[in-house]
Amino acid sequence: SPVSPGLPISLQSCQCLAWKPRPVGVWPCPGESQHVVAGYSDGTVRVFSVSRTEMELKMHPHAAALTALTYSTDGEMILSGGKDGTVAVSSPRTGMTIHVLADHKGSPISVLQCTRKQYHDFGVEGGELWLATSSDRRVSVWASDWLQDKCELLDWLSFPAPAGPEGPESLPPSLAAFCPWEHGVLVYVGFGLQKEALFYSLRKKQVLRKISLPAFATSLSLSPAAPFMAIGFGDRLLRLQPWPAGDPQDYAGHDDTVHLCRFAPS
Repeated sequence: SPVSPGLPISLQSCQCLAWKPRPVGVWPCPGESQHVVAGYSDGTVRVFSVSRTEMELKMHPHAAALTALTYSTDGEMILSGGKDGTVAVSSPRTGMTIHVLADHKGSPISVLQCTRKQYHDFGVEGGELWLATSSDRRVSVWASDWLQDKCELLDWLSFPAPAGPEGPESLPPSLAAFCPWEHGVLVYVGFGLQKEALFYSLRKKQVLRKISLPAFATSLSLSPAAPFMAIGFGDRLLRLQPWPAGDPQDYAGHDDTVHLCRFAPS
């Protein structure tokens, strides 16, 4: 729309996005629209219909730029993380924000991930686990029952590191993911005392295993179908790491840091 002379123009950039998952065992209906949610630098979260190529919903749960975003496993909630470390849980049905969590406040959120869980896993109620990772090497793990408006802290991890350069932008990212092929375990990579990937048990509350890496990781993805990790590095290298044993496969070919890698759902 036209802007009057002399008025500043506010520009927003898209910082992160996530596809809405389909419910397990439900086939898409004819004409059903696929949705994608995007997080912006002005603190807004916007839901788009892909088939109609239009925005259906705009929410403003954050006062700072968005840095991470995901849907709950059933697609009924949107979890968003900001540059100021706040995490918001919002309903795309009502447009309302139902939770704002400040546990990571002061450090940008680098990862948000949800996974299904059995009802009595870990002695807490709810059908979903989710984690938030911030750039100061902290990971919080939560159990949630969205229908009952429950959100309970299950575990809080802080990973040590030597004194590094000033500012989180100059350090490798802190990244964590639930392990699809080892129940109750999450994998963490980030700036630390050693260049390694850590396997942490939520049941035993301890690191179970470590895998040495050639450098600090800049991206991480775990295969949903087979015991493999994809790890990106700053020296233009992508590594495919089998688990629990086997030689890693390294792939060159990038012109810069491998800052994002993902397995296909298959």
